[in-house]
Amino acid sequence: MSAMRQTPLPEGEAQLARVRRRVADDAELAAGPASLAAVRSAVARALRDEGLVLAPDALAELTRELADALAGLGPIQPLLRDPAVTDVMVNGPHEVWVERAGRLARRPERFPDAAALLEAVRRVIGPLGLRLDRAQPFVDARLPDGSRLHALLPPLAPAGPLVTIRKFGAAPPDWDGLASSGSVPAEAAALLRAAVAERRALVVCGRTGTGKTTLLGLLLGDVGDDERVVVIEDAAELRAACPHVVRLETRPPNAERAGEVTLRDLVRQALRMRPERIVVGEVRGVELAEVLTALATGHEGCMTTLHARAADEALVRLESLALLAGLPLAAARSQLAVALDLLVVLGRSPDGRRGVTQIAEVEAPTGSGPLTARDLWRRERWG
Repeated sequence: MSAMRQTPLPEGEAQLARVRRRVADDAELAAGPASLAAVRSAVARALRDEGLVLAPDALAELTRELADALAGLGPIQPLLRDPAVTDVMVNGPHEVWVERAGRLARRPERFPDAAALLEAVRRVIGPLGLRLDRAQPFVDARLPDGSRLHALLPPLAPAGPLVTIRKFGAAPPDWDGLASSGSVPAEAAALLRAAVAERRALVVCGRTGTGKTTLLGLLLGDVGDDERVVVIEDAAELRAACPHVVRLETRPPNAERAGEVTLRDLVRQALRMRPERIVVGEVRGVELAEVLTALATGHEGCMTTLHARAADEALVRLESLALLAGLPLAAARSQLAVALDLLVVLGRSPDGRRGVTQIAEVEAPTGSGPLTARDLWRRERWG
C-alpha cells in the first residue's frame, strides 16, 4: 500500500478485505488476466457496493491506490504514470530512485518489506506467463504500457530485490522536435535520413539511456512503403513506423532450462522471410555473425544498436563480438568493413540532455590493421 495512506479505508483492514473479495469475485474480471484499468473499474464498483461516501476527488484517489495495490506495483505505480519519469529504480524495499530529464533523484515511496516488493513484481508478471523465485531469480518483462521491467532476487542481490523499469514516452518524437531541442541538429538529421534512403547499414551506439531505441524507431519511419522490415528484439520496444514490419521476439528458457530461442536463432529465421531490411534491437553477442551474413547476402539497410561511447570504441566492441562468434580477427575486420557503413553515436550533455554526438563512416583496414571511422559530423557543443 502506498506510503501516503496508512489506513486505506475508513474502516481499516476489514473493509479493505471486503473490497478485495468483491474485486476477486467481479464477473467482468473472471474471464482472465485483466488490465490495471479494468481492475480500477472493478475497485470503483466494489467501493460503491460498500456504500463508501467520499468527495469525488478523494474517491478517485482511493480507487487508484487500491487498484495499484491489487493489480499494479503498489507505491511506485504512480511514478509510472508520471510523464516526466523515464526510469524507476528500486534498490530493495526501502530505496526508490527515478530519473527525470537525465537526472537521478531519490523518492520517498517505499515498500513495507522485501516480501511486499516481491509480491508486487509477481503481481504484474504473472499475467504475462513469467515467474520470479529461487529457481528463476531474475526476469525481464514488457508491461502492458510498453515499459520494460527487470527484477533480480537475493542471493544474487544481497541487499534485497532489485527492480528497474524503463519507461517509453506516449508519443515518439519527430525530426522537427529533435532538431528544435538540439538532440539531432538539422545537418545531422539530413545525413541520417539520406543514409536510410540510400539503404546504408547503420549501428546506433551509446550508453544506457541515451535514446538509441528511440532514434532507431525514428530512422525506420523513413523506410519506404515497398520494403519488408523484420525487427528482432529480446522484448518488443522498438516503435517501427514503417508500413510493412514483421516482429520477432526471443524466448527465455522454461523452468527446465529448455525451449530457449535466442537472437541468433531469430536472425537465421529472418533470412528465410524475404526481408529487405533486418533490424536487431541490440547486438550484444554471437548473433553478430548472423547479422554480418545477412548484410553479405544482399540485405542492405540493416540497422542495430550497440553499447559504446564513441565510434572507435564501437568498432573495437564489434570486433570482440565477432571473435566470440568464432570469426578469425582478419575475417572479422574484412566482414565488418564490407557490411557496415555508418556509426551513429548518442551521448548526454552535462545537464542530462540526450542527443547525437557523432556520425562516422566505417573505413576498411589498411593491410592487417584495425578498422577506422572517419567523422562525417561531430557535435562541437551542446547548444
